[in-house]
Amino acid sequence: MPVYVQHEVLGKVQDVFNADALWQAPGLALFSRRPLLRDLLERAPREQRGRAATRCFSHVTLVLPQDDVDDDRHLTRGARVRDLAQSLAALHQKDFGDLLGGDEVRYHILGSDGIAPGEVQVKFGHAVYLPAPGEQVQYTVTASRDSAIWQPVCAVYPNQRLTLVGLDAASATFAVPGWPFGPEGGLLLVNDGPDAALELQVRPKDSFECRFDAANGYYVLRGKGASAQRLLLKISRSGAPARALAGAAASAAPSAQVAAPAVTPSAPPQRSPAVWKTRSAAPPASDLTAMPLAAGTPAATPAPAPLAEADATYAPVARHRVTLAALALPRLSRYRETGALALEVGLNAQLLPSAPGKDNVIRFAVDEADELHAITPAGRQRIAVPSQFAPLDNASILLLAVQQQLAERYSALLVLPQGPSQPAAAGTRLTFGRGMPSLAALRVLDTPDFVRQSDGAAASADRLGLSRNAFSWEASGEGLRVARLSPTQALYHLDEQLALVAQIDDATQEQPYIVPPGHHLVAGHYVLRFDA
Repeated sequence: MPVYVQHEVLGKVQDVFNADALWQAPGLALFSRRPLLRDLLERAPREQRGRAATRCFSHVTLVLPQDDVDDDRHLTRGARVRDLAQSLAALHQKDFGDLLGGDEVRYHILGSDGIAPGEVQVKFGHAVYLPAPGEQVQYTVTASRDSAIWQPVCAVYPNQRLTLVGLDAASATFAVPGWPFGPEGGLLLVNDGPDAALELQVRPKDSFECRFDAANGYYVLRGKGASAQRLLLKISRSGAPARALAGAAASAAPSAQVAAPAVTPSAPPQRSPAVWKTRSAAPPASDLTAMPLAAGTPAATPAPAPLAEADATYAPVARHRVTLAALALPRLSRYRETGALALEVGLNAQLLPSAPGKDNVIRFAVDEADELHAITPAGRQRIAVPSQFAPLDNASILLLAVQQQLAERYSALLVLPQGPSQPAAAGTRLTFGRGMPSLAALRVLDTPDFVRQSDGAAASADRLGLSRNAFSWEASGEGLRVARLSPTQALYHLDEQLALVAQIDDATQEQPYIVPPGHHLVAGHYVLRFDA
């Protein structure tokens, strides 16, 4: 395998800003005990014919001790760093002018705490490129271990043909955060111009697997063996909507481009603050429910006409179930007066909702400014809506945007891959609400773990937006027969695709609202699906 990045360390340098001392030792190089920059470039040409060099490298990065770079910035505003780059470029042009082939000589000086005093690191090679002044980025590369927290890796410029990413900056052009495949393996990005898709090659060829996940718009890198670790790599074209570029990867199919829609989080609507609703018969303080003040009820699609009881047909062996299909994440800004600062929902290894803790593979948080964040062992990062996450193999978690009528109360819908469910016996009318036993196993946020308050205490999320008696329900062959019990409880009817059908305003036991099988009912944070 060719050496894409030449990495050497020059030691025992008295003045790291002395270009002559770094370029060539005085006297005959034959008797020099250690090679310097000129010798390294001469011994590793870019192209050669036989033993004769026909072209040399022209882009070189030097890494100096951080203390020296800081002192230069404090005392001379970086003048010595600039002089060093210009002097080395002049020496390079003077000694190798006939081997440049018209290439521009560029030097870049960096500082690092990992460099010992009197040492200088040198990097050049086929996969080392320094952009020209004003050159625009063509691609940006980010990496993730869980598809939620993405960390920057590098930028790729239009004239940057080869880029090698791997474990560290010594053996590759750029280091990838969380690289799990060791120092021997790397991923080579080949850029053959704006009209060609970016190509990926695993180097060495069998170091790990690389395939493009078209559904999610990123590459999946996986090691060998049953317990192999994985890494996700996303390549986006700059200056365009978020675009993942599918390329050829180590014996993969010809490259293609897959576009993903760009999402800009909308500003939260200005609404009146929340208040704690009082009731005619004052319940204990712990039973109070936070209800947002209504800012005008949006026009709702008329509810389907209730079917006559005599027309209902029941299958003798019908098995009805109610499933928690999604969680409606609230806009906490509407509950500001309650002291709620943040709401966090965790998903465990089975991707079931759980209290925030170490057993979560991913958590989703809403803060008092209505901003959404994903939290994993890799860190915390703000996310846009809609988004898709795959913290585990063969798993997909969707975060969907809500329609305008729901956007006054909710930030997003967190779709559960396999939410909990409960049987629903036909012919029995029960009540759903905070503290009610009916479908209690589906109220997964009803513990004092999910909401963080301004006084530092935790509280149940059900106190935000769910009444003690929200609605009554009865399973039947025609659908879920719903009656609204609390005048302040917001109820929404969604279809099979979680699209809004209507806001339920008028529904009584005598004239219930029918939610057809496969459709959803939203009450508080819960999106319940009726399965017949």
